[in-house]
Amino acid sequence: MKSILNMWRSSADTPSETAAQAADSQDSVFFSAALSEHGGEEVTMVPWEARAVEVGAKRISSGQGSKLLQELCAKNKYMAQLPPELTARMGEFFDFALVPSDRDVVRQDEYGNFMFFLLSGTMAVNRIQPWGEKLLLAQTRPGDLIGEMSLLDSGIRFSACTTMTECQIAVLSAQTLDEMMVKDPHLAAALVAVLARKLCVRLRAVSAHLGENQK
Repeated sequence: MKSILNMWRSSADTPSETAAQAADSQDSVFFSAALSEHGGEEVTMVPWEARAVEVGAKRISSGQGSKLLQELCAKNKYMAQLPPELTARMGEFFDFALVPSDRDVVRQDEYGNFMFFLLSGTMAVNRIQPWGEKLLLAQTRPGDLIGEMSLLDSGIRFSACTTMTECQIAVLSAQTLDEMMVKDPHLAAALVAVLARKLCVRLRAVSAHLGENQK
């Protein structure tokens, strides 16, 4: 695993390397330590660095990625709640990558600790039902935010996300979110608030659906 992580990190440009080193030196490990809350069960975490190597992701420039990220945040109904001056600073904390088609960026039932914005392309969100049926839950579009629940709690993935076309993505890991909390707490607080709001809306929708089914 260490060799895989080093392969991805070694391809980083200087700002990303500096950010990674800064993250290692920070005391804040609130989100990156969430895995310890799973108790005594054996859990294998799949970090973005390992998945990036596995799917053959290629880095794209932070300038290009940051510009796309900021433009799409303004179109996302949740991220648009953040002031432009905050979204302009987000690019410093994201990894930007190009992923080939027909690759699993996340897999169902694995433990993950990163989320990503889809910057371009299309992904399929699928879930394998207990009886074996493959159910298409959604097709994503640029500006969609995916995997935020596992970012916050390092929990198990509910579904798989597979690229249908070549896709550009912006990835935020739990470790880097901890770094953001130290270096830019205003941005971190605003981002976590937006993610919490998105999750609450989804939970209320599921609760309402279950309530309707019980009538």
